[in-house]
Amino acid sequence: MVKRTLLAAGLALTATVAGTTGAFAASPAPSPSPSQSLVGTGCSAIENKVSDLADQPVGTALGQVPELSALAEAVKQAGLADKLNSAEGITVFAPTNEAFEAVPQEQRDQLMSDKEQLTKILQYHVVEGKKAPDQLTEGPLTTLQGGDLTVEKSGESYTVNGATVACGNVQTRNATVYVIDQVLTPQ
Repeated sequence: MVKRTLLAAGLALTATVAGTTGAFAASPAPSPSPSQSLVGTGCSAIENKVSDLADQPVGTALGQVPELSALAEAVKQAGLADKLNSAEGITVFAPTNEAFEAVPQEQRDQLMSDKEQLTKILQYHVVEGKKAPDQLTEGPLTTLQGGDLTVEKSGESYTVNGATVACGNVQTRNATVYVIDQVLTPQ
């Protein structure tokens, strides 16, 4: 069973950006405009920021959303901000601060001090291509870390390896972001 925590999700994103060279060089897929509908019941916390994020690269945009500050710090700690910012056409499953806080403090501290492991976890939260909601369930999504994510839809709700998508289809200049309630851990 996939072990999920919000810290892992944030770390996977950072790891994906830092641990790959050339993986972000793929041509960007067509992306939805910032005005397209967000998905998820937790969008009210960031709805007023969405238009500001559309012109920023994802590594910078994460730091503009207070609810994602722990992920932004993990990305910074792993040295992945520039790689995320220069990536073309990616999808990021971004754990919230609460997701990171759900990871026991000792484990979180250990992960933050192990750049290689942090990068691996953060890469597990990133996939190539700017995925619209209707593209998420077409099959397993292969992460930059090399593992697979399974997205399921029930009604208007989405889950990623069991983590709930609180708000998704958030557009940045180079990525589509899905805010999730757990940090994902590769199997």
